[in-house]
Amino acid sequence: MKTITTELIQEFKNYLLNEEKAKATIEKYIHDVKAFMVWLGGREVEKQLVIDYKNGIIENYKPTSVNSIISSLNSFFAYMEWYKCRVKALKIQKRTCADDKRELTKQEYERLVSAAEKAGNNKLYLLLQTICTTGIRVSELKFVTVEAIEAKEAVINNKGKIRPVTLPKDLCKALKEYCKTENIKCGCIFITKNGKPLDRTFIWKQMKALCESAGVSAEKVFPHNLRHLFARCFYAIHKDVIRLADILGHSNVNTTRIYTMETVEKFRSQIQKLGLLVWGNKQTT
Repeated sequence: MKTITTELIQEFKNYLLNEEKAKATIEKYIHDVKAFMVWLGGREVEKQLVIDYKNGIIENYKPTSVNSIISSLNSFFAYMEWYKCRVKALKIQKRTCADDKRELTKQEYERLVSAAEKAGNNKLYLLLQTICTTGIRVSELKFVTVEAIEAKEAVINNKGKIRPVTLPKDLCKALKEYCKTENIKCGCIFITKNGKPLDRTFIWKQMKALCESAGVSAEKVFPHNLRHLFARCFYAIHKDVIRLADILGHSNVNTTRIYTMETVEKFRSQIQKLGLLVWGNKQTT
């Protein structure tokens, strides 16, 4: 019988833990499988039911979200060896340019940093610049330690991959002053009052609180967008996507290409410069 139970989901979770999957990945997979179990309502898993579920979520989720859910379910089916229950992901044409409404500009970033400084939030002021000048993920902030700034290099250990990240000289100087002021003598620099590394949710809320005073759309203000901005600025100067992939810790360079897309407005300007719109070049009378 192909019936999903809470016991089977727990076994699947244990399997993912043994495979050393990231915490966020495990939570996502388990959430998606549980949602599918609830939808089934005790019915046995059949391919047609999985297809029906897929068609249902297509109406309520973005294509990328649909594929993410399908990936979770297919992973569970593979673990259970229910191979015939797996379904195909949606085919999504790759975007040719970035979304202007979502991408943070350098000027907007500078306004966020300035807003944090004016608010007297020195921790956030330095945190924003640490992510944006290194391109690290928010989850990798814990590797920016007192020892790392002394070496001017943080050693990131993420998902079993270890990579060195260069810390700019001026950033190290500013972080040393911060550590001195806050009496942080070793370990992680960006910590709570209890000495634990700041979590993603706290940082997200702190950043959102700057939106109004900085005059930046809330849609653009989230930690990962600082990493996006680093990637776009680096690529604009060096045009080296392979080197950028190494810096960002990407195994697949195609992942890095997402960060190097031009904005819609810039792409439109590039198309305009081709001069292929004949009537647009004529003088009006």
